[in-house]
Parts: sequence; structure tokens; C-alpha cells
Amino acid sequence: MSETVTLTVDGRPVTVPAGSTLREAAQAAGVHVPVLCWHPQVRTGSNCRVCVVEVAGNRTLVPSCSRQAEPGMEVRTDSERVRRARRVVLELLLSEADASQAPELLAYAAHYGADPGRFGEITARKRREPIRDNPFFVRDYARCILCRRCTEVCGVGVQHTFAIEIAGRGNRAAIATGGTGLLPDSPCVFCGNCVGACPTGALVPVAEFEARRDGIWPREPALRWSPATGFVAEEV
Repeated sequence: MSETVTLTVDGRPVTVPAGSTLREAAQAAGVHVPVLCWHPQVRTGSNCRVCVVEVAGNRTLVPSCSRQAEPGMEVRTDSERVRRARRVVLELLLSEADASQAPELLAYAAHYGADPGRFGEITARKRREPIRDNPFFVRDYARCILCRRCTEVCGVGVQHTFAIEIAGRGNRAAIATGGTGLLPDSPCVFCGNCVGACPTGALVPVAEFEARRDGIWPREPALRWSPATGFVAEEV
């Protein structure tokens, strides 16, 4: 079995180690693919669907963070079909969650021209109140996009604590804690891995939450994103 795989990404030949994902192949070709649910310590992806790409001969778009590269594949990462799919996914995410503290999501939305109001408010998630049940961090699930990065690092990805999990299905799905629903009553050891993995501010240290609430958190530069450059900080 060959130890490498050769394919083309946006017309560019690229050779990558066998077992590489299409996203990794794109990176090797100098192409940035947007992604929200991927994390280096997360074993599963394909949750956000922002990273979908087009593969010649495939009827449907495929998630580049989990689909493995195969010899001779012809991959398109920025076709009109791909751009349209990403735009719709981003619009759905913006309708479900408060993205005001999610710079990566906002940068993707700006690049693809996503309309935040296209679908209205399709879940009640935006109306959830922050949960403060411990002295370390706040759970502000109005900002949650269900990327599952937090549950993965709490579980098999890093900590093996399994204090938080996905409960419910469809529009009723949410991050939850078993038993009383309070983190101090769960197996949580307050390691902070989930906070570090969260891309939207749904999990945030208490000090940051209070500083943002009081308007004294330092202003952060906005991000600009493109397939050619990845993320670039805008001048404040």
C-alpha cells in the first residue's frame, strides 16, 4: 500500500501522506478551507458543514475535515456550488446563536456574504440566560453553535471526564450536564479544556464574562478571512 496519495486541489497537484483528510490536502496545496467544528484534539468532525468541498464524480458535497484523500481525486474548494452551500450553513448558524463573540464565524459570514436575518430566529437558543453555577467559568449557551468541540475535549479527546454532552435532537439539541444540571454536581474538574476549545464564547472565564458585561474588556480586532490568506486581523 502506498504511503502517499496524489490528487488535485483547485487544479493544483498535491501529494500527501495516506490517511490525510481533504482539508489537510488543501492546506498542503496552500488553500485554506473554513472550519468551525474541527479541533486538533477532537476525533470527530463533520458537525458544522462549513468545510464542505466538491469532489469530481460525487453527487453530494463532502466534509473536508473527515473525508480522506484518495488517489486521483479532483477537489474544488471554492466553486459556486461550494460557496452557496457554505453561505446557507453560515446563515443557519447565525439564526441559531449569538455570534457577537465569534470572530471566526463572523469572518466567514462576511467573506461568503451570509445574511444573518435570512432565516429569522429558528430556535429558542438565543434567548437562553447565562448559567453561573461555579466560580470559574460561565456557560452562555445563547452563543452555542453545537460544534461539539467542548464535549469532545471533555470526553475522549482530552480529559475523559464526560461532564457535558449533547442532549436532545434537532432544534431541541443542546449541551447539557447530567443529574442536577449543575457543573459542581457533575464529574467536571474545571480543567478549562472546554473553555479553550469553544469558538463562540459560549464557554468563557468568569473574569472575561464580567468584563465584557461591564464594557471594560479590551477591544479586539476583527478578523478577515480568505482561502488564500486564512485569518488576518483587521486594523482597529
